[in-house]
Parts: sequence; C-alpha cells; structure tokens
Amino acid sequence: MARFTLPRDLYFGKNAMAELKCLKGYKKAMIVTGGTSMQKFGFLKRLEDILKEAGLAVKIFEGVEPDPSVETVMAGAKAMQEFGPDVIVSIGGGSPIDAAKAMWVFYEYPELTFEDIKTPFSMPKLRKKAIFVAIPSTSGTATEVTAFSVITDYSTKIKYPLADFEITPDIAILDSSIPVTMPPKLVAHTGMDALTHAIEAYVASARSRFSDPLALEAISLCFDYLLDSYHGNEEARGEMHIAQCLAGMAFSNALLGITHSLAHKIGAQYEIPHGCCNAILLPYVIQYNSASCLKEYAAIAKRLALPGATDKQLVNSLIDAITALNAKLNIAPTLKEHGVSVEQFQATVDFIAENAALDPCTGSNPRPATPVELKKILECAFDGRPVNF
Repeated sequence: MARFTLPRDLYFGKNAMAELKCLKGYKKAMIVTGGTSMQKFGFLKRLEDILKEAGLAVKIFEGVEPDPSVETVMAGAKAMQEFGPDVIVSIGGGSPIDAAKAMWVFYEYPELTFEDIKTPFSMPKLRKKAIFVAIPSTSGTATEVTAFSVITDYSTKIKYPLADFEITPDIAILDSSIPVTMPPKLVAHTGMDALTHAIEAYVASARSRFSDPLALEAISLCFDYLLDSYHGNEEARGEMHIAQCLAGMAFSNALLGITHSLAHKIGAQYEIPHGCCNAILLPYVIQYNSASCLKEYAAIAKRLALPGATDKQLVNSLIDAITALNAKLNIAPTLKEHGVSVEQFQATVDFIAENAALDPCTGSNPRPATPVELKKILECAFDGRPVNF
C-alpha cells in the first residue's frame, strides 16, 4: 500500500505568520531558531509577539548551527523537557527546523538515543506532548512539509537523514515576506536544492500520480523564477518559496536518489553547502540514471519546452539546461573548482562512496548504485568528466 502525507494546515502569502494568532487551546510555545538573521530582520520578535497575543507563554532556543549536530539536538530537547511546551515552533532555514524535529522526538521520548531513531521510519508516535509548526526562511529544503530531518554526527563526519512521517509538521507557514531577505548565494544554493528535490522525486522509486504533478510544477517554477530570484526580484522570491514547498511535498512521499546520498556525505567532508553539492552533482547523476529512466527525464525536458527529437536528445538538453543555470548562478561544475584538492579527494572518496551507498536515499534511486558506481560518479564530478557507464 502506498501513502501520501502532508501537514494538516499550510498558510501561505505575505504576512502569513499572523495566522498563528488563531492558535488557541495551547499554553506554552518553544521557538527554535538559528537566530542571527531572524533577529536582524525582526521576524523572531514578530513571531514571539504573535504567539503571546494568542495567549501562549514563550521560550526561545537560539543558536542552532548550519548542519545541526547531535549535541545541539540533545541540548534543545533538554530545554524543552525543562519548559514543557505543547507547541514547538521553528523559524529559519532548513537547519533549525531539522534540528527542532529531532528535538521534538527526544522531548517526547527522553529515554531514546540518536542510534534508536537512525533507521528510517522507525520513530514512535509523536504529539503526546506537543504539535509542531514550521516557518521556513529559505526556499530550498522544504522541511516544513517533509518527513525528513538531516542531523550531522561530527565525530564521524556523517550526515544522517532521519525519516519518518511522524516528524511531518502539523502546520507549515510560507510567509513570503521572509525569503526576500536572503542573500544571492543562498538563493542560488537553496534554489538548486529545490530543483534537485523535484527532479529526483519525479524519477524516484516511490513516485506516484500524486507526487508527479507536484514535482513537474516545481521544476517548471524553478526554471521560470530561480534566476530572477537570484537577481533580487521580489515576486520571483515568492514564487520560489512556493516552488520549493511543492518539491518538498513531492519528495517527502516519492523519496529521493543518489544526488542527495552523495551530497549528504560530501557536505560533511568538504564543507560545501548542501544545495551547492546538489547543483554540482545533478547533471552527472542524470547521466548515470538515464540508463534506467530516459523517458521520465525526457518528459521533464518536454515540460520545459527544451529541444530534442528523441528521448536521448531531450535528456541531453535537460542536462545542458541545468549546467547553464548553474553557470548563471555562479556555481562551478566540479568539486575541484569548489576547493577540493586532489589529495583531499583521494583520501576521502572511498569513505564517501561507501557511506553514500548506505544512505536511505540510495534505495529509492531509479538505477541501483553500489560504492563502485558512486565512486565513479564522484570522480567524474571532481574534474568534469562525462558519466558514460
């Protein structure tokens, strides 16, 4: 039996955060955030005021770092246990929302360890103590509508994508006044993350007639609006906020593939932002996967009105279009051009490939991939060679 799960409520548009004034019947709210940008632009204070207006006592847990650690998750869970919220609200990029999801699990089940929840779809029932509200500030991860959370174990330098429908937020707030504050580089990286989500969802093993239309619409919107969003167009910023959410709805149910498996492991080793890793890898992975899903990639190219008389020509056009978009976003096409030295690559490539093979996203990739194939893809992405195996 297949399943399709989304948040119960999704509010979107300018100043959508104000809808939380209607959050009645709750007593305490814990806000989880990275802090700096949300404070700088006044969004954190605005959220706090809205929750207080709704009659809730509020406590703030700040300082969630990019690529949140197991230690931060446990510290946040402890703060929740001390405060006892019945509403958890996370505002910020993917990192604080992902961290808050994991904190939520350990708040409700303090006896569990991180090892207990690493296996996909093995989490216990939540919402015994609190509901979860997610307010994204960036337009890429879509964690506000997904069943995923990525947490980094810095002792092993491995990112773990936690997965369970239990951590799908109850309420998602897409307030389009927030992403207009993003700097261009962040727009580029998060936008390419969204595009990768949508493309991988459209070819993933768990895709369905429910996820496919969401994925295609997200892909179309990304190609229409990402470049304008990068150049600061406010309307385009709002459209990309919607696009990344549609992509999230698709991949949370259809799952992902080896672009993400590799990006999870590369990011921890080379300190390249996650969305940038996806942007680099995506053309190479499409080349690899096209042996198994040529027609699906060709369908994407047709939706984008790209040239091609055959499926193979259409797929080549899709790869060229992604490569050209990366160039316009100032994202170089190889790992070498992002500062990874030959020595560093050779010392880590086997470790990355072996751990990427174990990543949950690898199981839903349309073409099977062992550490051998994953290493070859990495070698191509390192210095720009085509994937022809």
